[in-house]
Parts: sequence; C-alpha cells; structure tokens
Amino acid sequence: QVQLQESGPGLVKPSQTLSLTCTVSNGSITTNSYYWSWIRQPPGKGLEWIGYIAYSGTTNYSPSLKSRTSISRDTSKNQFTLQLSSVTPEDTAVYYCARGARFEIYVYDYWGQGTQVTVSS
Repeated sequence: QVQLQESGPGLVKPSQTLSLTCTVSNGSITTNSYYWSWIRQPPGKGLEWIGYIAYSGTTNYSPSLKSRTSISRDTSKNQFTLQLSSVTPEDTAVYYCARGARFEIYVYDYWGQGTQVTVSS
C-alpha cells in the first residue's frame, strides 16, 4: 500500500520559510489521476487544506494561503515539497501530506503520520 512520510524542521522562527518534504513509497506521484496535498491542523482547530500538486505537475493553493505557498516535486526521488513563507505563530500546526483518492482532490485515501511544526522565536 502507498506510504507517505513527512520530514522537516519542527521549529521555525517567525518571518522565515517553513519547508517540509513528503516522501512517497509504493506509489508514483506521477501516476495519472492522483492529487497530492498538504493539509494542516492548528491546535484546537479543524483540518485546513493548503494545496496540491497533481500527477501532471500542476498546482493549486488555498486562496487564504496562496500568496505564501509553493508546492513542488522531485520525481526522481518521488517526493513533493511544501514551502510556506513569512510564517507567524498562527502557522503552528500538525502538517500532513496526503493522496487524493483517484480523480479526487479533497477525499484522501492515504495520509502521512503528520509532523508538528511550531513557529516561535
């Protein structure tokens, strides 16, 4: 089965750029019809979709985060990466990568375990 694993620093200073990588195994990020998303959950709040990179390489971002977000991929390593710039303490959250079920963007069939990111000086 497909496995996803997030990696990156757990602590980021305000105004810096948060960078997380999702490594995918047992499934290719270029397989037709699949969308690979980043999602976060701030403490005490619900899940928030950040954006996706599609099997084709196209990207789409949440309007509320679009100006600060970039998602890219390295197909040779089967990884995709989130960069969120100009972070503030409000960006503190558990960050997840997930695969959309076939043809789906917002319904997920596989998730990473999540990684805690704290924004603090």
